[in-house]
Amino acid sequence: MNKTELIEKIAAGAGLSKVDAKKALDATIASIKDALVAGDKVALVGFGTFSVNERPAREGINPATKEKIKIAAKKVAKFKPGAELADAL
Repeated sequence: MNKTELIEKIAAGAGLSKVDAKKALDATIASIKDALVAGDKVALVGFGTFSVNERPAREGINPATKEKIKIAAKKVAKFKPGAELADAL
């Protein structure tokens, strides 16, 4: 399912126009992103939890040249499904 299909599902399920459903989805995504950038967790009971995970710097190998390279530390978004979602799958 892509974003357009998700907007159609939201509009049909909530009785909204596609324009309003798109605004609601965009606002939700922006709010989750802003919270993650601030370092907060976003917990949606029954669905799951979005959080930020920090990966330390490490050493890797360039597969083409077999040369060792340094991989910088970075932050990544992490999603842990909730119990209801896990049971539904």
